[in-house]
Amino acid sequence: MTAVTSAPPLAGHHPGLLAAVLAQLDHVILGKSGQVRLALACLLARGHLLIEDQPGVGKTTLAHALARTAGLHFRRVQFTADLLPADLTGVSVWDAAASTFRFHEGPVFSEVLLADEINRATPRTQGALLEAMEEGQVSEGGVTRPLPQPFFVIATQNPAAFVGTSPLPEAQLDRFLMTVTLGYPEPAAERQLLEGGGRSLTVRDLPAVLDAPTLLAMQAEAARVHAAAPLLDYLQLLARATRTHPALAAGLSPRALLALLAASRAWAYLHGRQMVLPEDVQAVFPALAAHRLPLRDAHAADIHAVLRGVLHGTPIP
Repeated sequence: MTAVTSAPPLAGHHPGLLAAVLAQLDHVILGKSGQVRLALACLLARGHLLIEDQPGVGKTTLAHALARTAGLHFRRVQFTADLLPADLTGVSVWDAAASTFRFHEGPVFSEVLLADEINRATPRTQGALLEAMEEGQVSEGGVTRPLPQPFFVIATQNPAAFVGTSPLPEAQLDRFLMTVTLGYPEPAAERQLLEGGGRSLTVRDLPAVLDAPTLLAMQAEAARVHAAAPLLDYLQLLARATRTHPALAAGLSPRALLALLAASRAWAYLHGRQMVLPEDVQAVFPALAAHRLPLRDAHAADIHAVLRGVLHGTPIP
């Protein structure tokens, strides 16, 4: 790739606000700065986030802290085996006094929806999120109702080995822009948590750093970050590498490639650049690709090792 230098920030960029957002989230989500930045980039790219991990490592705290910091209306739904689609999207109820049906909105009508332990629900209920995540709307009773903007779904899921879990359908997995794993905290962060720097103790008191109009403006600015032709060549080379890799049953689709471009733009924007660099693509590639690329033999390969090999083996034009 021809040499690309870092450019000045976008004219409408507010680096001070983004720095304040990151500082506040880092204060609550201890020792997980990489995952925090991926989550914020996912929001800036108008995507949806899937957090995979065991209970108790801070998945719900991250979702709540991100919503509070962004100044967005937050709703949480605990996904269980008996959760129905209407419990999520809403239902029309007969109003005898008005002689008409009135629609009662479900929790999906929020700016940030936390779908907690999404893989404990049935595939039918999991599928109820598809239209909302893809189209930003809900259809019920022949009427299409738009969802608030911005609209950001953060779903958490437990490991597949846990009792009572149902794998997410491939079509729904593809609706998540990124997947992150928090893991156990480092000893120093865990000690700080024990000594009173706790995440859940402060998350309800977090002040809003942004608001919905400011976030929408930032999302629009992130979508305008420039991607030069050689950068697009690099994206295509990465996609081709996944499509021909012997360990992968399928490669990145054209829609996934567009998602990779959007995520790369958001990462560049988050770091104050008006042009996407290869390092931006490399930073978001594992989080974007891991849940989209099925292994031919899950016992013979590790998806993250495969992705590291793809990045290492793909030349920058």
